[in-house]
Amino acid sequence: MSMIFFACVVRVRDGLPLSASTDFHFNQDFLECRKKLKALSSVLARYPSRGTAKGRDLSIHFLSSGEIACMAICSSSYSTIMAFCFLEELQWAFAASYDTTSINLASRPYAFLEFDNAIQKVKHRFNYMSGSATKVSWEKVEEELRLQPPVQLKLEDAELMNGMANGGHAGVHVEVAPAYRMQRVTPLGILSLVLNIMCGALNLIRGVHLAEHSFQEDYEGIGNVVAFFLPFLACVFQCYLYLYYSSTRKVKTFVLFFSVCLCNIYLYGLRNLWQIAFHIGVASLSSYQILTRQLMEKQPDCGV
Repeated sequence: MSMIFFACVVRVRDGLPLSASTDFHFNQDFLECRKKLKALSSVLARYPSRGTAKGRDLSIHFLSSGEIACMAICSSSYSTIMAFCFLEELQWAFAASYDTTSINLASRPYAFLEFDNAIQKVKHRFNYMSGSATKVSWEKVEEELRLQPPVQLKLEDAELMNGMANGGHAGVHVEVAPAYRMQRVTPLGILSLVLNIMCGALNLIRGVHLAEHSFQEDYEGIGNVVAFFLPFLACVFQCYLYLYYSSTRKVKTFVLFFSVCLCNIYLYGLRNLWQIAFHIGVASLSSYQILTRQLMEKQPDCGV
């Protein structure tokens, strides 16, 4: 039967599996193909961004981009174009769900196992629905494969079988896949970072001093202590959101901005209007810089 049997997401630099479909087949051919997929995943950094390892009954397709690679085991009769449509959509879904930092910090296999549900849904749709239902344009992928054909491997290659043992010395040129990098930091962005750090430091110092007095007396000022510490944390996270890509950036940015605004309004009396206006103004500038700093590489057009 022409279909996708297995799919997984791995980290390119070391082949660490991040997530995979949970269904499992016990025939010997499939088990052997899984072993070869694991060997291939450990040496993906040596290969171009697209590749296909053909076998008699089963084939492995892989698509690398930035920190991650999506891999699939399909029947050899399954359309190569459709397989890469599937991998591209899977890659887009994973990149939209997890940021580069969390991927780099993953230290154990299948750290994002919850993404299995997304893999299963996409795999089921590609296996049991018509090609017109795919989000990724067939024509777009077909043109990309025509201009840059995937590297062709054989499942029987000794290099593939020994990939995990000898580091995978494959005679294929290395092509660096596009990373999910942010646009360059602007002078105004640097100013917003400096002001944010200054505001965060002021909030922390005032909060610590107030906490010392509150805990020595009657705890009546505990609300003010919290109102100083929350903007401090908001300033830290605003700096992080500006420097690093994160999913749902817009929602996080607005939550942090309104937290700073509410806390400073609550602190009216301990701060004068000019001080409150300064802190809210810095939060506004930082929020604007976060929202206007975009990814350098355009994501694949998945029709969504």
